[in-house]
Amino acid sequence: MTGIIIRNLSDQLVDLVRDRILAGNVEQDRAIRQDALAAELGVSKIPLREALTRLEQEGLLRSRANHGYFVRELTIDEAEEVYALRLRLEPDVAALAATHATEAERETATRTLARLDAATNAHGDGVGAFNRAFHLALLRPSRQPITTTMLERLHVLGERYVRKHLEPLGRDQRANDEHARLLDRWLARDAAAVRDAMYAHIEQTVLDLRSQFQPDAPSA
Repeated sequence: MTGIIIRNLSDQLVDLVRDRILAGNVEQDRAIRQDALAAELGVSKIPLREALTRLEQEGLLRSRANHGYFVRELTIDEAEEVYALRLRLEPDVAALAATHATEAERETATRTLARLDAATNAHGDGVGAFNRAFHLALLRPSRQPITTTMLERLHVLGERYVRKHLEPLGRDQRANDEHARLLDRWLARDAAAVRDAMYAHIEQTVLDLRSQFQPDAPSA
């Protein structure tokens, strides 16, 4: 096999294919070539098909009868739904986490933001994954595993929208600044300020996405 250790083959395949989708390395308008992908990964088609089925359940793929699996297209309707749910949950969870975080968790959040800033400034791959890791670092200390797991799934669904959001010139620096302010408030354990900053950050992202998907629509 090429690069796959038999830990849990199905889980590893899900992670590998998910990462490719989120990085934009799988075309949306072309069926996934299962034979070629299985050969590249050094696996049979059966576990690969199981992984594709799980990714369809996660909302990243869709299947067409007799045509196979396709990456779901980006739509403003899906973005609105993902970010509406994040707005309902994430500000309160981040605020709670700020008051519960241990020193080790605070150091993890600080290091993760540094990695995100470096990836963003380099305009390289992995910005979406580092963005997700930073947000989850601000959420996990809440000690609310069910809600955090739900938010993690929303971040996975939203990761391709993060990449789209950062396309216009200057967006990456603004995102860096917003994340820095958010972390400052989180490290200060100022729950109210964290809640407000997180809400504003998520809300601005969805407002930007609306303008990208519907450039001629009147502003709210």
